[in-house]
Amino acid sequence: MEKKEMLYEGKAKQVFATDKADEVVVRYKDDATAFNAQKRGSFARKGELNNAISTLIFEYLAKNGIPTHFIEKLGDIEQLVKKVDIIPLEMVVRNYVAGSMAQRLGVEEGLKSPVTIFDLCYKKDELGDPLINDHHAVFLGAASYDELKEMYALTDKINQLLIALFDKMNIILVDFKIELGKTSDGKIVLADEISPDTCRLWDKDTMKKLDKDRFRRDLGEVTEAYEEIYDRLQKAVNS
Repeated sequence: MEKKEMLYEGKAKQVFATDKADEVVVRYKDDATAFNAQKRGSFARKGELNNAISTLIFEYLAKNGIPTHFIEKLGDIEQLVKKVDIIPLEMVVRNYVAGSMAQRLGVEEGLKSPVTIFDLCYKKDELGDPLINDHHAVFLGAASYDELKEMYALTDKINQLLIALFDKMNIILVDFKIELGKTSDGKIVLADEISPDTCRLWDKDTMKKLDKDRFRRDLGEVTEAYEEIYDRLQKAVNS
């Protein structure tokens, strides 16, 4: 595999072409952003840890029947993945109330929801990734109703698998967001990453936040939190 020119640079990753039209290299960066990039910074080992964590989670999900773009980990900060067309919708899953939902609805953070809550956000940086509904998504041409049905089913299965995995780590999966993409043959697969950047993860005993909220809210010990997740994850997937 030969890595070629950079195709795209986002807030947390760079994407490079390869000598294969249907494969790209993803490079994880140490840069960190929050509040739609209004807050910016970086912290040590972020790219390395998110790459390692995402690798283990993608491998775990693939073993349990989830189609993903992941092919292999190439090094400390790079992965080889299938090239996909990202569907411009963020699938947000909320098992507990936290973050923007708590603020938006005036609900106490930390409450467990009696139902799994699915939010849909339109991936549009200049609009702040607004919350939309299914009809908006179809109107915008982001997905059809049939595709949305498939996307929700896939997201629900991912949620159940992640809850079980993090439960083994003594971690509460509060909420998370994922991105889905289409392969060249039109198959919908999990893409992007799953890491403390994209999940809220709380220790069951102490309720300590072990995710990007430590950066968002200036709680400190950000690298240490990501390291803690990686260490527990290694033990969980190997047990």
